[in-house]
Amino acid sequence: MELQVKQSIELLINNIRRLISVDEKKLEYIIAAQIAGGHVILADSHGVGKTSLARALAQSIRWQSPELPPNTRGEDSRKDLMEGFSRIQCTVDLLPQDILGYNRFLGHTGELIFNKGPIFAHFVLCDEINLLTPKTQGSFFQVMEEQSVTIEGKLYRLRDPFFIIATMNLKGVHLFPLPVPQLDRFMIRLSLGYPSEENEIEIINKHGKIDAWDSFQSVIDSEDLIRWKKMVDEVQMHNDVTAYIASCVRQTRVHPDIEIPASPRAGVRISRLARSLALCRGMDFVSIDIVKEIFIHAMAHRIITRDPSIPPEAPLENILNSVPVERK
Repeated sequence: MELQVKQSIELLINNIRRLISVDEKKLEYIIAAQIAGGHVILADSHGVGKTSLARALAQSIRWQSPELPPNTRGEDSRKDLMEGFSRIQCTVDLLPQDILGYNRFLGHTGELIFNKGPIFAHFVLCDEINLLTPKTQGSFFQVMEEQSVTIEGKLYRLRDPFFIIATMNLKGVHLFPLPVPQLDRFMIRLSLGYPSEENEIEIINKHGKIDAWDSFQSVIDSEDLIRWKKMVDEVQMHNDVTAYIASCVRQTRVHPDIEIPASPRAGVRISRLARSLALCRGMDFVSIDIVKEIFIHAMAHRIITRDPSIPPEAPLENILNSVPVERK
């Protein structure tokens, strides 16, 4: 079964890389986070392909709605229906109701109905999230942690699969820093970086044509994502591996260069991402090497160093080098 998942993941990766020039391992991390039920933030300079990558991943999936049979009719049957993909183009004047939705009265009946916002989709691209004001950024807290939103006291749950991929510009005007609790809700943060000269030539050749996306096709079903998410729990993690994750997380709380350390949520997210990545690679267990491989990507956005000139990757690298693999 794990081998079948690996083959499907390889098909998905190859499909995306046919159009988007992206590091294969980083793409694998993004897919693993999606399968694990986590969310991803892409932090980079503008124009390096963050949005195109998210679009390619979304379009590689055939979005289905099993809760709505083909011949179903009527408004009541559609109340739980979610879009396959939606894009939120963030601006400084966007309000929480523009994302979550709002209640409105029908004038001729006086009935109160709920208009769903773009967050009600299986795959949500939140483009340039740090253009949002702190008030609007706060509208993501509940939905990212609990997969639900509360509007005027009423709870609305979002159905699986549910995945947010947010892009964030590192430089620009009117940018608002994301609060630590919100960053902590992202499973992994990645930077695509600038392409090599060879890849940049390839990008110009592919995307210099208006028909670049015309032949792009879906290769997996959304139901596959739901099935794989359930399989993540079946991937074995030895107690020694769990103890190693806990030790690395706890070291962020005593490291002299770290002002704000990682929360217990970090260990949970790393554990689940490691399981998912192992599944993507056709493995039924998590190795220490997988934990080491993803640790910095899954942790760097969760901590703040005492000296802003010290990047968070530096103390995390030191922790990886100092925490023993085997328990004493």
